[in-house]
Amino acid sequence: MTRPPLRHRIITASLLTVAALYFLVPVYWLAVSATKSSADLFGTFGLWFSDHPHPLAYLGAVLAHDHGIYARWFANSLFYAGTGAVGATALSAAAGYALAKFPFRGREAVFHVVLAGVLVPGTALALPLYFLFSALGLANTYAAVLIPSMVSPFGVYLCRIYAAAAVPDALLEAARIDGAGEARIFAGLGLRLMTPALVTVFLFQFVHIWTNYFLPLVMLSDSDLYPVPLGLTTWTGYADRQPVLYQYTVGGALLSVVPLMVLMTVLQRYWRTGLTEGSVKA
Repeated sequence: MTRPPLRHRIITASLLTVAALYFLVPVYWLAVSATKSSADLFGTFGLWFSDHPHPLAYLGAVLAHDHGIYARWFANSLFYAGTGAVGATALSAAAGYALAKFPFRGREAVFHVVLAGVLVPGTALALPLYFLFSALGLANTYAAVLIPSMVSPFGVYLCRIYAAAAVPDALLEAARIDGAGEARIFAGLGLRLMTPALVTVFLFQFVHIWTNYFLPLVMLSDSDLYPVPLGLTTWTGYADRQPVLYQYTVGGALLSVVPLMVLMTVLQRYWRTGLTEGSVKA
């Protein structure tokens, strides 16, 4: 295999270094700032520690503030993101598999509607969803955030493309000849072969729900139901009157990054294969 020219490797390495710095410097700033008091946040160099860093004490104060409200927000985010991502992955797998492997009238029209759903921004749907859930009596409940989070047009699109390429029709026919039902074929063969794509959908949806701010803002009024992004925003709003909330907001933001880092580290090998394996037929 011929190695690319040196100048191409240098350019590639330079671009990757710039991209890495772009994404990692904010996380580094969070880690440094979480060791400072509110006064040191504005009175010291942002990218280096203060003279007397106290990271554990400050993070403990974040968790203890207002009777541990941050821990509740964190648990809410885990519930919304975890349950929503699992539900979205299951629905996407079933819909994508059906669109790929079962011919029926209007199949392409349905798929085109799904593609159109990918192009619609979530913020455009938040207000109509609020009116709908309010009419159903579900506004300001966990369901108001959880149910919309279980719908992922991109997940359906990805699962359809992956299933069409990675699940052989001959294998499905062999299973049918052996007497297996469609549900058993889907659970025993389809889901196994689609695992990389399913992990990819789960990861994308988990991150999307975890960082979602606008939908909870529209749907929720009870602070006990807030996820982390909305809760930290409320702290920022009161920080002018309680300067210590600046430090609590920074510490809370750092803690909120931890689950995403862990999830990305654990699932990255599936994520890489999930993006590429289904794109080429064997």
